[in-house]
Amino acid sequence: MNQLSDRINSLSPSATLAMSQKSAELKAQGIDVINLSVGEPDFDTPDHVKEAAKKAIDENYSRYSPVPGYPALRNAIVDKLKRENGLTYTAAQISCANGAKQSVCNTILVLVNPGDEVIVPAPYWVSYPEMVKLAEGVPVIVYAGIEQDFKMTPAQLEASITPKTKALILCSPSNPTGSVYSREELKALADVLTAHPQIIVIADEIYEHINYMGQHQSMAQFPGMQERTVIVNGVSKAYAMTGWRIGFIAAPEWIVKACNKLQGQYTSGPCSVSQKAAEAAYTGTQEPVAEMRKAFERRRNLIVKLAQEIPGMEVNVPQGAFYLFPKCSAFFGKSADGFAVNNSDDLALYLLSKAHVACVGGASFGAPECIRMSYATGDENIVEAIRRIKEALAALK
Repeated sequence: MNQLSDRINSLSPSATLAMSQKSAELKAQGIDVINLSVGEPDFDTPDHVKEAAKKAIDENYSRYSPVPGYPALRNAIVDKLKRENGLTYTAAQISCANGAKQSVCNTILVLVNPGDEVIVPAPYWVSYPEMVKLAEGVPVIVYAGIEQDFKMTPAQLEASITPKTKALILCSPSNPTGSVYSREELKALADVLTAHPQIIVIADEIYEHINYMGQHQSMAQFPGMQERTVIVNGVSKAYAMTGWRIGFIAAPEWIVKACNKLQGQYTSGPCSVSQKAAEAAYTGTQEPVAEMRKAFERRRNLIVKLAQEIPGMEVNVPQGAFYLFPKCSAFFGKSADGFAVNNSDDLALYLLSKAHVACVGGASFGAPECIRMSYATGDENIVEAIRRIKEALAALK
């Protein structure tokens, strides 16, 4: 007897976590699986950040923090936004959460009413439409293919707006595509939004520092946009701190207050020790961030070069994050060893079983003709993974 709520029954499980689980199971059986499915830096947290956490434990940062986070961390974020982004906020406009994922979800839950529409450009991160559904909103999917570098155009944005549109979720640099909106491209979208003042922009900037185009650009920089933009960011990707679970929003105070009210009822403030570690990440040396970005750029160049040599795989050059999102529909309808490939999910399972490489099918990212590969792994792994993939794809007839 299924007595679960309609709310939970309407959600899809996370495809990225599911694929990660499958690859872990094969590894446990002693199979040499190369995991390109997980969106996680393979670097260790910088030493000065770990030292700050140890110090926090010794200084007994072991009690509840304020719901939006310690003032010292929020002030460090204010300084970061001024220093790196040229944006002026106060500590009252910052709310910290258990990862940027919770920050996005908090924002959607406090803004969206049943029936409200939220524009979600596709390919999208798997959780965006699910979070909108959780809030009983309607995700309006706007598809941008590889031929436009997976970026939504102003005309597409304009065409998707209705009187019910409440928000737009914009992720740049993007998961899953690695696409980055330039200043000019963001300005063109902002110009469209100017005529629709009711729309809030949820700007997911978690990959801000993994950007190969130079200076990161934020939607909040344009006249009139800071008052209606919720910047979402955190320490996970830039500082290799995925497990520390610290994200934040920088937003108009009325939205921050609402998120604090919501969070106060279901998780309260994030981990006290992690907050002190995050404070050190923002206030200390940024050299590890620059080093990691250099390594990711080298790997990007490597995986693009190798993937472009695979017949039938269509590859663009991502400008940020650590994902390649090739178009693989040329392989659909083919089979090998009794394994039929009819879509990208089939292809991902085929590559896992035949090549022992874990990728994620594109359907759950809103792009069923693509697969996502994370290159947050060593150069040798990338070379070997693409060699295996090339061999496995060549066997499909």
